[in-house]
Amino acid sequence: MEIIGLVKTIFDIQVLKNGFKKREILFFTEEQYPQNLLIEFIQDKIKLLDALKIEDRIKIFINLKGRKWTTPNGSVKYFNSIQGWKIEKILNKKNISSSDGNEFDDFPF
Repeated sequence: MEIIGLVKTIFDIQVLKNGFKKREILFFTEEQYPQNLLIEFIQDKIKLLDALKIEDRIKIFINLKGRKWTTPNGSVKYFNSIQGWKIEKILNKKNISSSDGNEFDDFPF
């Protein structure tokens, strides 16, 4: 699955139990009803975020993860996360040079 949008915030690396590392970004999607999504990158994938800047337009390849958790009092809860695994930079629309409209002027008729 993939989504396109803008980088809004790049958070610091978090080191959790047993050296597990994750880093998150806040991502604003480009669609009819734009969404603010928190996307996590884990372990060796956190280095993908090093080259990003705020307002970069990117395509992120993601996996949706879900898990069940039982609270200490026995209640069952479910959690979802969005995990990124690949990033492609996309030129901002304002940076794309438009043609001058003369591309077909070489036709002999």
